Amino acid sequence: MTGFQAACIQMRSGTEPGANIAAASVLIREAAGMGAAFIATPEMTNLLDIRPGMARAKVRPEAEDGSLAVLRALAAELRVTLLIGSLAVALEDDERFANRSFLIGPDGGIVARYDKIHMFDVEVGDGQTYRESRAYRPGEEAVLAQTPFGRLGLTVCYDVRFPHLYRRLAQAGADILTIPAAFTRVTGEAHWHVLVRARAIETGSFVIAPAQGGIHEDGRETFGHSLMVSPWGDILAEATGAEPGIILARIDLAEVAKARGRIPSLGNDRSPLLREY
Repeated sequence: MTGFQAACIQMRSGTEPGANIAAASVLIREAAGMGAAFIATPEMTNLLDIRPGMARAKVRPEAEDGSLAVLRALAAELRVTLLIGSLAVALEDDERFANRSFLIGPDGGIVARYDKIHMFDVEVGDGQTYRESRAYRPGEEAVLAQTPFGRLGLTVCYDVRFPHLYRRLAQAGADILTIPAAFTRVTGEAHWHVLVRARAIETGSFVIAPAQGGIHEDGRETFGHSLMVSPWGDILAEATGAEPGIILARIDLAEVAKARGRIPSLGNDRSPLLREY
């Protein structure tokens, strides 16, 4: 298969997992009805709550997570491949959570898991300080998954600022890179489009980047503007603004080989010595 219809679900997740999953499910059903065979939701699909200590009572281990169970069942019912951008998942061996992306097959089975590697520990100038590593344990493994549509490299949000991760995934065979996100409005306005397009251009890969958008119950504001980008860097689809909704694009994997044939940079790497003066 070289061509398929993909969809990004843009959300405005709040502080109650049940309400968030219900909202996501409505949009996933709608996207499937529009012909999407691959559907992706944003980072923290089940919960956005940065208030100290408030998420603890709502986050469950993977085996007990009702949000994951509902979305797996929905993927099987609709016979779609579903990327759950990420869920907050409790860990047995750490007081912190995992920020975990799940790739679900059309039978409802878990094809792959990816724990976000790079933690968002920053002060961005929007009046808030973010210390993701206080609540979440960083992952340690890059993840490449085989799907009926091609090879998929999984990443999450802040990972987009670390291009070596994407290069490694592409050199290992990724045709499509996923970047589910909850970018702040400040950083999104400055960098979101540039970063997502750059990761596509430098790897010759499709990028599918569903996003959170708007003012959330916990007080944060996210940028929205979910994107799908071609291996040549063209924006194939973009959500207008921060409102929840769906974007669709046709993904033709023949474009990956075409772009990489024109600019074969993945095979042109050199490792120069560093000279300091």
